[in-house]
Order: sequence, then C-alpha cells, then structure tokens
Amino acid sequence: MLEFFASNLDSLLASYGYLAVFVFVGVESIGIPVPGETMLVTAAIYAGTTGRLSIFWVIVASSAGAIVGDNIGYGIGRTGGYRLVKRYGRYIRLEEDRLRLGQYLFDKHGSKVVFFGRFVSVLRIFAAFLAGVNRMHWRRFLIFNAAGGIVWSTIYGVAAFLLGKQLLQLSGRVDFALAVVGVAVIILVIVFLRRNEARLQREADRAMLGPLKAPR
Repeated sequence: MLEFFASNLDSLLASYGYLAVFVFVGVESIGIPVPGETMLVTAAIYAGTTGRLSIFWVIVASSAGAIVGDNIGYGIGRTGGYRLVKRYGRYIRLEEDRLRLGQYLFDKHGSKVVFFGRFVSVLRIFAAFLAGVNRMHWRRFLIFNAAGGIVWSTIYGVAAFLLGKQLLQLSGRVDFALAVVGVAVIILVIVFLRRNEARLQREADRAMLGPLKAPR
C-alpha cells in the first residue's frame, strides 16, 4: 500500500493538489509511516516544473498538516500512550530504564527534540507521540512543534522548488559524494548516541529515583 502511494504521488497531486500534501504530511506526523516528506518534495518539484501549484500554498498545506498531525499524535500519546509503551515497550526495546531516560530528556530538552525532530525521519513520526507520553506542556509543545513544522516545510519546499528536476537527475560522482556524506553523518550520530546514552542514563537515574511513574 505504501509503495502504491509512493509510486503515484504525481497523480495524487494532479487530482487533489494541496489536500494531498496536507493529508500525507499530517498522517505521517500522527505516527503512521506514509511518505509525507516525499510528498512535500514531490509537490514542490511539481510546482516548480508545471506551474500548476503555488509553492506558497504547498508550504502552507505542509505546515498545516505537520501541526495538525503532530497535535493528534501528541493527544494520543498523552491520553493513553504511556500505558501502551509501559506494557508493550519491551518488545521494541523501550524497557523501563529507557522510558526513564525518555522522560528525563523531554523534561530537560523537550523543546529541542520537538523542533529538530521534524528534520529526522524517525523522530518526525514519533516525536509528537513521545511528547504526549512524557506529558510535555501542550503550549510549549505547540510553539516548538509549529516552528519546526513551518521551518521544515519552508526549507524543504523552497529547496525542492528551486532545484526542480535536478533533484531527480543527480548521477555519477554527485550521487557517490552524497552517499558518502549520508553514511558519515549516520555513523557520527550513532557513535554520539552510544557514547552519551550511558551518561544520560546515569543522569536520569539520579534525577528520577524510585520506580518509574506515569508522567503528570
């Protein structure tokens, strides 16, 4: 099903326009892995190469989808997410110590996680849900969520619009260089997280003594 959507984004844009952008970005933001980012980039390229869509309204639709979807994900996480993660989290390596670490990080750095998570594929899907699970204050969540959604939509939308079809025609040395850079970034992030997880876990354990409780 996801492959079908991904391979038919152009036809969906031709039929539904800005609504398709809003729905795809919004559904991804709720926590369902549909190609929201791909839809944004495709819509921006479509706007730049056909003139049938306005890049301004593509960005508006994407930003609105990100904000609405993330707020739904936040609400799900806040109302029942903690119980689900507490009960079944071990099956996806979210044991109690990691839940404690998650609570600690959202308490200390929740705003950064929400804002910058919009630019990271995995966090883009789950950050709002985790913010709700960890009871991040809604108004603070809304401010940084909206800012992240707008900045992300603008940067990706404008870049794809300006580059147009060139994004689809990268080849040879350019592809190889991009692949090397991408792999290097991933390795650096993994190394950083592994080196710092133990330290952060100790800080979380010291700051949150006793059995883990549902966030309030």
